[in-house]
Amino acid sequence: MRTTLKFEGVTELILEKAVKLGLARSKTDALRMGIFALNKEYQLVKDIEKELVQRKLKKEVMEMKTKGIKYLSKEQALSKYK
Repeated sequence: MRTTLKFEGVTELILEKAVKLGLARSKTDALRMGIFALNKEYQLVKDIEKELVQRKLKKEVMEMKTKGIKYLSKEQALSKYK
């Protein structure tokens, strides 16, 4: 996901300080760190790996539906390896 943001005032000052003090390599990295801190504080995503796998599977299912592709049966999938 690409997003363009413009910060002014206190937010900009905090991002610049994080970079100046060496806490982050860039303002973008400082934002990333803030997002992880937000997740750590509020447990927005409890099992990150599970959530990513579910998101990937959901995307693949939607792509298969749009292309009209169907799942192989267990027998069809294993027939290649006999």
